[in-house]
Amino acid sequence: MNTGGTSRASRMDVAESLANAGIGMVVGWAATYALLPIWGLAPSAEDAIGITAMFFALSFSRAWVLRVVFRNLA
Repeated sequence: MNTGGTSRASRMDVAESLANAGIGMVVGWAATYALLPIWGLAPSAEDAIGITAMFFALSFSRAWVLRVVFRNLA
């Protein structure tokens, strides 16, 4: 019998992963825009958003999958 705990845990997994990746997105955008010129790469602010969005999607997916795996191991 499902008491709703799993559904709540799943929503919290998504919320945690989004918060983690969202904060990382802001930090990643700033780093992409400010630090890549050190290596001779100078993305525009718009390009930096695209690069950061790609890494956001990867980061969110990774964090969510790991959270689900570890929750299932517990």
